[in-house]
Amino acid sequence: MLLRHTPLEITERNAVVINPAKTCQPIGAMYAALGIHGCLPHSHGSQGCCAYHRSALTRHYKEPVSASTSSFTEGSSVFGGQANLLQAINNIFTVYNPEVIAVHTTCLSETIGDDLNQIFDKAQKEGTVPPGKTLIGAPTPSYVGSHVTGFSNMVKAMANLAEPTGKKNGKVNVIPGWVEPSDMEEIKRLAKMVGANITLFPDTSGVLNGPLSGEYNMFPEGGVTVAELKGCGDAVGTLALGEWCSADAARLLDTKHKVPCKILDMPFGLKATDRFIDALRTISGSVVPEEITYERGQMVDLISDMHQYFYHKKVAIYGDPDQVLAMTEFLVSIDMCPVHVITGTPGKRFEKRIKELTADMPFAVNVRAKGDMFLLHQWIKNEPVDLLIGNTYGKYIARDEDIPLIRWGFPILDRQGHQYFPTVGYKGGMRMLEKILNALLDRKDRDDPEEKFELVQ
Repeated sequence: MLLRHTPLEITERNAVVINPAKTCQPIGAMYAALGIHGCLPHSHGSQGCCAYHRSALTRHYKEPVSASTSSFTEGSSVFGGQANLLQAINNIFTVYNPEVIAVHTTCLSETIGDDLNQIFDKAQKEGTVPPGKTLIGAPTPSYVGSHVTGFSNMVKAMANLAEPTGKKNGKVNVIPGWVEPSDMEEIKRLAKMVGANITLFPDTSGVLNGPLSGEYNMFPEGGVTVAELKGCGDAVGTLALGEWCSADAARLLDTKHKVPCKILDMPFGLKATDRFIDALRTISGSVVPEEITYERGQMVDLISDMHQYFYHKKVAIYGDPDQVLAMTEFLVSIDMCPVHVITGTPGKRFEKRIKELTADMPFAVNVRAKGDMFLLHQWIKNEPVDLLIGNTYGKYIARDEDIPLIRWGFPILDRQGHQYFPTVGYKGGMRMLEKILNALLDRKDRDDPEEKFELVQ
């Protein structure tokens, strides 16, 4: 059912969320775990929870997502799931032989109070974990935070694997945040061009965007290895791309192992990519090669060529906080106007940053952390926009209000290819510029009267 009965009058709602602009923590934890080489994510809860999390990721990445579950029944939900998890660990290592089992909790196991560390300790003492194999876990109750929180918690569990030797290895830790596998490939490409030797974690490139070879491989070649994660404590520094997804793990490495960290925005757009490249150059002691300068110049040229079509166009953006912050800065830098901005993830810092980024805009900005799609629709009804940017769930608003929609973020369920084409870096920025321009000009071609319908816009 479409949303044509959404009222214009906006009232504050504290007890109900309508069409949330987020999903639950375990989905983020499962996605992060897939970025470890040879890892099988494990959902410590019911079969239904695990099925939903796998389905959400499979529908977005168009790849079969393998995961296991503790298969809670009524008894486990009341008396605890320790026995289920211990049996699961034994079965998984015996049958599937992964390098790592990454356990995330669910509402059921968190409510009953299962202690993952205690269960892991018991599994080790009982010899359930074979030599050379690894167990990690993260608390991810769905009634707190969002999928972004779950991603952050699992990445923090990865950072806890660090075992510093006391001798620096010359590498730079880069925590990319929740981006597409193609974006992780682009981050690695840029780092290689700069000459920075990085450990990217998590790294889903090659796992969720691998080739179709005709052979099934339960554990693809991609992903950060356990050895690389253990070496994170010997790195010369850490770059965390995003406050919500990546900062906690970076700060843990800083406080626990004295690996200095720098928190950056995700490298979407010109300015954020500039800061990322400069930070890579500085921390690795290298210089920016001419190839990267050339790519940057191409992006600047595109912005110059397209600027007349972007100028003062109003945009509504929704999605994950790290992504939305970077996209907002990008749009402001090309003189577009993000007038409605929403994330479903809690955090007043988000609202403060958006207001800072849009302080010089000619239009007032509506911004809400822990917002929902219903509120976004009401804002759009009261102040229409020229463009909508966000995930698939915005297509209903776009249809009802007749607004062009650019699908970006998570989840994208009704289009394909996003896992192969980056939107980070200068190359990714050029792709976003093209998508924005095409959406605006396609609408212009559709709406122009015959005397304005030009061959060249």
